[in-house]
Amino acid sequence: MHRAAAAGYATSADTYAAGRPDYPAEVGPWLHDTLGLGPGRTALEVGAGTGKFLPRLIETGARVMALEPVDAMRDLLAARYPQVVAIAGTAQAIPLDDASVDALVCAQSFHWFADRAALDEMRRVLRPGGTLGLIWNVRDERVPWMAALETLVEPYAGDAPRYRSGAWRKLFPADGFAALPERRVPHAHVGDPERVIVDRTLSVSFVAALPPAERAKIAAKVRALIATTPELAGRDAISFPYETRMFAWRRTG
Repeated sequence: MHRAAAAGYATSADTYAAGRPDYPAEVGPWLHDTLGLGPGRTALEVGAGTGKFLPRLIETGARVMALEPVDAMRDLLAARYPQVVAIAGTAQAIPLDDASVDALVCAQSFHWFADRAALDEMRRVLRPGGTLGLIWNVRDERVPWMAALETLVEPYAGDAPRYRSGAWRKLFPADGFAALPERRVPHAHVGDPERVIVDRTLSVSFVAALPPAERAKIAAKVRALIATTPELAGRDAISFPYETRMFAWRRTG
């Protein structure tokens, strides 16, 4: 596991849960129509974090399992979703039998373990004809204050894997997987600026892994950005804009 994930997520599970958005209603048809989930099927989420995506999987009626390597996050999701089977493990070593799941989903996580070993392991546990789904809530940096927020945190990123780098895409096309249609829908996290902007920023892995004094400096800069941005300043609730991007492949052979 990358050091930013191991250090940051281990100490910021509660902040992650508070600051991250849920997923839009359009995810339901994607899970049903594209990934084939429903009653009598089995779904595995890899890199499940604190369980932000689990409600969408549970709604399908499928049997749901969640694999998460960070103990603090796995403990939180297990407490919140006792109906889900919580599993310790990594994407490169999934403790399940061959061909044991109908769909495998990575929500906001695949960029952390995007290598051939992980993809081979995912194909191993998928049943023939099973589906791999990757989904991200991507911040909409066409909005000026969102771009300013990214400029604020970017110097701390180092070599932490990120969706925005596009490095994860280099694994595809991949042997044993046939691409399915991609979907993109607008989404927003609406709420208190302290929660949806400050907590969201502090939950970023490489920020969460910083010493407390450095995190406090970043929080102060984010609050200053809020105070000087007309569409944010003095508001009890704001809309943090995202685009939800959904990708899928079917296991062949």
